Amino acid sequence: KLLYHLEKEEQMPDGMCIDTEGKLWVACIDGGRVIRIDPETGKRIQTVRLPTPRITSCCFGGKDYSEMYVTSAYDGLDEATLAKEPHAGEIFKITGLGVKGIPQNFYAA
Repeated sequence: KLLYHLEKEEQMPDGMCIDTEGKLWVACIDGGRVIRIDPETGKRIQTVRLPTPRITSCCFGGKDYSEMYVTSAYDGLDEATLAKEPHAGEIFKITGLGVKGIPQNFYAA
């Protein structure tokens, strides 16, 4: 079942996570953003833009899971592109989203 059709500027989905409201957060590699999707309606309900295009994954963390951590990539970028994208490869912490993430599940080995 198709859940959401990415817009051209969102590029391609990569890592994802879910918040306590059941909404899906999707890192958009080469789109420079993380988007929040309502899986029931298939609508994008929030966009967080980041200062580099190669956004690879997102997860919630912090004491109460109210912080989002977002990773980015620099692999595959040539020197000229890296000079224009000084934040490529960094990890970002986003606060103030108004939602919390779900604690991870632990499994016995």
